[in-house]
Amino acid sequence: MDSRDRPLLVSFPDADLAREVGAPLAGAGAAAGPADGEVVDGVEAVVWDVAEPPREALGEDVDRVRLVVLPYHGTPAAVGSLGDLPGLRVVQTQTTGVDAASAHVPDGVTLVSAAGAHDAGTAEIALALLLGSIRRLDEAVRDAAQGRWRAPERLRPGLAGRTVLVLGTGGIGDAVVRRLLPFEVDVVRVARSARTDDLGPVRAMEELADLLPTAHAVVLAVPLTDATRGLVDVDFLAALPDGAVVVNVARGPVVDTGALVAEVESGRLAAALDVTDPEPLPPDHPLWRLDGALVTPHVGGATDAMRPRVVALLRRQLAALVDGRELENVVATDG
Repeated sequence: MDSRDRPLLVSFPDADLAREVGAPLAGAGAAAGPADGEVVDGVEAVVWDVAEPPREALGEDVDRVRLVVLPYHGTPAAVGSLGDLPGLRVVQTQTTGVDAASAHVPDGVTLVSAAGAHDAGTAEIALALLLGSIRRLDEAVRDAAQGRWRAPERLRPGLAGRTVLVLGTGGIGDAVVRRLLPFEVDVVRVARSARTDDLGPVRAMEELADLLPTAHAVVLAVPLTDATRGLVDVDFLAALPDGAVVVNVARGPVVDTGALVAEVESGRLAAALDVTDPEPLPPDHPLWRLDGALVTPHVGGATDAMRPRVVALLRRQLAALVDGRELENVVATDG
């Protein structure tokens, strides 16, 4: 896309993000300049939070928008109107997962994710959930609310010396592995196919039947696809040994919630979840109250470490788009 005659127009969900990235607002002049003074050459911005139809929000600019940066939180209803942008070429998410956006991307438009921007935060919440569950911090928090001091009468499980299966070898899965290794655990990595990479051997998904009985914990870090939807089902859970912990930082529908609730309710397994199905989790859902269940409200990647990584990614994407170079994190779609 040649920007020599006219700047490439990009829609941002808010003016602050455009300013941080270095995309001056169209018609706003220097007052809308970037926070650090560095402008992405050949680009200007408009603000559209995808909360209303684009022709109403953008007016005459609707025909010029080439890239849409989606909001980080939620999927606004008007995202379905992306097809009303005749010049649209790229849709950029601020999330690693794109399942909420992919169905709305028109044919011929490239979908790109923010893979890498959330690796650190999501890996942190995975470790926090795993440690919190194994060390029964959820139980301690419930006791604290009642002013109850319950000293253990026997030795309790710890993480050291345990076997942890990490399903998924993308950026988040690998970030989890790097943080797990200092805890003196045996990490077993699992992906679609077996291979060896910089972090060591990877086992194939088809080996799960043999691997699950050896796992004291399973960390789910896979994308939501047709192949992973419902992956953690009755048979998967039944293969885990008593006392195992299921940690989900992937997507809620990767897990059969009813099957997981039954196992946690029985006391045989524990669940530590940053994502759920349904989501948000209804107030009366049993996962909120079950002993052995630890739930956080999908906050894994939402740390202050994320924003500068997203800004840096967007700067690289815009420069590549202006120069006609390949974009990062291109997602394969059916369109």
